[in-house]
Amino acid sequence: MVRNVADIRNLAICGHGNAGKTSLVDQLLVLSGAVTTKPSVDAGTSICDFDEEEKHHKHSVEASVVHFDHAGKRINLIDTPGYPELVGQIIGSLRAVETTLIAIDAHAGIKVNTRRAWNEAGKAGCGRIIVLTKLDTENIDFPGLIDTIKEVFGSECALLNVPLGLGDSLHGVASTLEVPGDVSDAAIDPQSIHEALVESIIEVDEAVMERYFEGEMPKSAELLKLMVQAIAAGTLTPIVCVSTKKEVGLKELMDLLANGALPPDAIPRQGTKDGDTVTLKPDPTASLAAQVFKTRIDPFVHRLSFLRIFSGTLHKDAMIDVAGARRGFKIGPLLSVQGEHTEPIDEAGPGEIVAIAKCEELHTGSSIGEVKLPPLKFPTPMVGLAVVPKTRGDEAKLSGALHKITEEDPTIHIEHDAETKEMVLTGMSDLHLMLIRERLKRRDHVEVEAKEPKIPYRETIQTNAEGSYRHKKQSGGAGQFAEVHVRMYPFPEGTVLEEFATKDRFPHLKSHHYQESSQFLWVDSVVGGTIPGNFMPAIEKGFHERIKQGVIAGYPIQNVCIEVHYGKDHPVDSNETAFKIAASRVLAEVFKQAKPGLLEPVVNMHITVPADNVGDISSDLSGRRGQMVGMDAVGGGMTTIEAKVPLGEVSTYARTLSSMTGGQGSYTMEFSHYDVVPGNVQQEIISKAKLKEDED
Repeated sequence: MVRNVADIRNLAICGHGNAGKTSLVDQLLVLSGAVTTKPSVDAGTSICDFDEEEKHHKHSVEASVVHFDHAGKRINLIDTPGYPELVGQIIGSLRAVETTLIAIDAHAGIKVNTRRAWNEAGKAGCGRIIVLTKLDTENIDFPGLIDTIKEVFGSECALLNVPLGLGDSLHGVASTLEVPGDVSDAAIDPQSIHEALVESIIEVDEAVMERYFEGEMPKSAELLKLMVQAIAAGTLTPIVCVSTKKEVGLKELMDLLANGALPPDAIPRQGTKDGDTVTLKPDPTASLAAQVFKTRIDPFVHRLSFLRIFSGTLHKDAMIDVAGARRGFKIGPLLSVQGEHTEPIDEAGPGEIVAIAKCEELHTGSSIGEVKLPPLKFPTPMVGLAVVPKTRGDEAKLSGALHKITEEDPTIHIEHDAETKEMVLTGMSDLHLMLIRERLKRRDHVEVEAKEPKIPYRETIQTNAEGSYRHKKQSGGAGQFAEVHVRMYPFPEGTVLEEFATKDRFPHLKSHHYQESSQFLWVDSVVGGTIPGNFMPAIEKGFHERIKQGVIAGYPIQNVCIEVHYGKDHPVDSNETAFKIAASRVLAEVFKQAKPGLLEPVVNMHITVPADNVGDISSDLSGRRGQMVGMDAVGGGMTTIEAKVPLGEVSTYARTLSSMTGGQGSYTMEFSHYDVVPGNVQQEIISKAKLKEDED
């Protein structure tokens, strides 16, 4: 039987590393009776951290899916990693849920990934609940922590319960909604919070609010119902208190998940069908609409595709359609997932999270059914390593292993450098790349040698230029002949194609071809057939090959427009190869005349450090050509610095930050934009590229 959608609650637990997320989930599984063992992260027996890397590092590396039943509700919970470089796991997981639990270590306070998780939950449209963990630790400034949370995340954050005692004396929690009689040892008087909490809950219903101010107190059931609406509207973010170690506040948290978390119909979900926007209804009889939010490659089960069903019913062995696929295909068994364990099920309806095994046609982000769901948007990875296998002959093995990793983690990209014959692995940070190398060694039995991070510079021009190139080769019999004349123009990021490629600018414009990935435009303005039309595809191919190779330093070209306006051919010696070579050479020659330069990737950084280290960090960033954008106190004596910095200056920043802050600093880094490289730095990069070319 398909489960009633009203009885399902889907949540992801997110936050900074070491906030106790996985231990909390393990304990909820035990208390609910979903597992009978005593899982432990430290002992390597966690239900969620079952991967060998996770057992070794004692922290989550991948998102894991579990479920339990409580108070008549099926609660699907996704435990996500807490380190900034693993943010791709959070983004995918948030597509599958309606509510996000933001875990905050009560002693450590708000960290860099706490903010990231909060922001990503907001982007996903999820309701948010803050869970304060580790309240059994000593030296907690509880009132100060709550003040900081409200300052950073807003006054909508309100305590739903408060701890009775703190540290070693912690022994329970007291509700602020239904205040108990004896609260003498509460960290904050719950009665002082009660009135403001009730008002923030009933704010979503004018009729109830009117009755309340006339003296009529809403009943508990009505308050719970309105609380769900307030969380969905973002006018309330409940804060709850727990200690996994002392098993304090866990029953209250489970009750909140069952009664306060958002149901599957709380967030409007939309997709496109036949070009029209449609709103999905969580109805088991409606058309099927589901999306893959995570892929796992398992050495035993092989490939597992995790889906969230938004509409309709999915049956085992069913024929399904996938957006973008040429035809439908048959799936195998449907699986219910509990950590690393799976159980076959016959069918699943809206709101359910399930998995499908061994389905090569499905990828993270794939839409299943007639409705195409919005794509998952992952951050651009910027830290690269050129990798080669340690053992000769393992190239194919390494390539296959890296392909599996990119399927699992969309924030890892692989590029094959045709010139150097290297595979360039790009991730979110040094740590991210280290974890990938560990996985290659452990799971795929491939060890790699890595070279220094490869920075994805780009080549561009700063002024107009024009010129021609004649390719002529005679070697007995038919030779090669092609002549191509071009004009070249800067085509900067943000230029509107329709406003640029006009008859006013190009009077003889016949057609134009735009490549979005490199912001490259080429315009065909040839008149009188001076270049036969059948050679135009060869010219385009020559352009694209040169764009990949670069001209001045071997980096790809971008933000350039090239207009082909004249040429010559030979009735016997002209062929596609000749025109492809001529096009590549003319682009290179004219590029050199158009004041060429390099662009460098600039990243947004959020660096959280002890307040005492702010001066050192600021000075260090200035020395790295960084630009300070802002600064925020985040409580616990910590400050977050926001800055824009060239990636080439911070590609190995983790080691520097750790050294400067005694291991207390952390940061996130995300691609912002490309900017012009200063002349002195540019000359150094070009010189290194030429030296490498000479060595080759």
